[in-house]
Amino acid sequence: MFHSLSSTWDSASRQNMTDVRELIPEFFYLPEFLTNCNQFVFGSLQDGTLLGDVQLPPWAEGSPHRFISMNRQALESDYVSAHLHHWIDLIFGHKQHGPAAVKAVNVFHPYFYGDQVRLDSISDPLTKNTILGFVSNFGQIPKQLFSKPHPARNALGKHPVGRDGLLFSVPAGLLPPSLSSLHNLKLSPVPVRDTPPGPVGQIVCTDKGILTVEKNKILLPPLWNKVFCWGFDDFTCSLEGYGSDKGITTFEAPAEWGTCLCAVCPMPMTLITAGSSSVVCAWELSMASDGAAQLRLKKPLYGHCGAVTCLAASASYGIVVSGSADRSGIIWDLHRLTRLARLPAHPACLSAVAINDSTGDIACCAGTALSLWNISGKPLAKLDSACRSGSTLSCCCFLAVTDWDVLGLIATGDTGGHVQVWKLETASPQRLDSSSDSQGSLGKT
Repeated sequence: MFHSLSSTWDSASRQNMTDVRELIPEFFYLPEFLTNCNQFVFGSLQDGTLLGDVQLPPWAEGSPHRFISMNRQALESDYVSAHLHHWIDLIFGHKQHGPAAVKAVNVFHPYFYGDQVRLDSISDPLTKNTILGFVSNFGQIPKQLFSKPHPARNALGKHPVGRDGLLFSVPAGLLPPSLSSLHNLKLSPVPVRDTPPGPVGQIVCTDKGILTVEKNKILLPPLWNKVFCWGFDDFTCSLEGYGSDKGITTFEAPAEWGTCLCAVCPMPMTLITAGSSSVVCAWELSMASDGAAQLRLKKPLYGHCGAVTCLAASASYGIVVSGSADRSGIIWDLHRLTRLARLPAHPACLSAVAINDSTGDIACCAGTALSLWNISGKPLAKLDSACRSGSTLSCCCFLAVTDWDVLGLIATGDTGGHVQVWKLETASPQRLDSSSDSQGSLGKT
């Protein structure tokens, strides 16, 4: 059983030449798979060592998040980019078969080559079961895709990772190049079209431009041409066209669940609403044969004891996160509509939640406190943002610097009009540091 990275590396690299392994994708994005969070009983080794969490190398400092982050940085490094084509040659290319494979010591048992064995032509059941056992336990060589040496990857424009890059520790005030020039941002002389007359509630960037709607409104994917609205005196909700008052459809069903305070649309035809009733409602939006919009309640989700004040959803991870005035946060399964985890009580009413679509991490704002959780509801970090006198955090989001987001950047805004950027220190998973360069300069932008 896989229990130690050190012993697995020793086995595959020098102790056992028949031990051929490759890293699965989870090694580059999912730290949870290295932890036995459900406390399953896996038994013990012959020396009596109990099996549980995977033993990490010393440089990971006992943190699965640090291990995954460093591993992903190494994968994205210029060194790997410069040598990636050699791996392609071995697995999919011209070194998979023939003399080139022999020269590269890349030859395996004939059973591993799918194009060399035809199971339907084997009549002996013992031989057939032996071959199937080989394939089941050790895998099979993929089909050859390239017959010529693969060209090297063009690393032009990639962010450098190495001793002078982000692979090693970065000074607290240093932002990656994509954010280091934020203080030079200037207001565009061309205003956003169709700017809403009231407070802005949502901004969506599309291929056709930037779309904005007022508070208590959200745009519906994937065309972003419909707007879902709430906050009316009679507790109803409505659907209207973007930039037009025509074709307004009023939905009375949400009124049965009190005042709607927040809503998200994670997928086309799926709406999540919540509010004063403390119930999170999942709705199915459909179109009747006559073209009229219909809203059908799929399932009410119970778990909060106070009004639900904020919602966030991630279609990538299939989760919804709700925050409440009772200081609790709950992670819901978007597809099964069941509760996955309950976050421990926060120091104040939750004002904003956000989900990182790259990692599944969850950020929660409560008063002046910012906390970070993984997708399983385990705490990663927390801090007091030290907002200016009388101010509290009102919004937050994850900044997509890169798809692997080395620094785990989080932007927060408070009721005093100030914006701060925070980064997660992977070496100290229980601490968030503020990027001093972003403080103030971001607030002025």
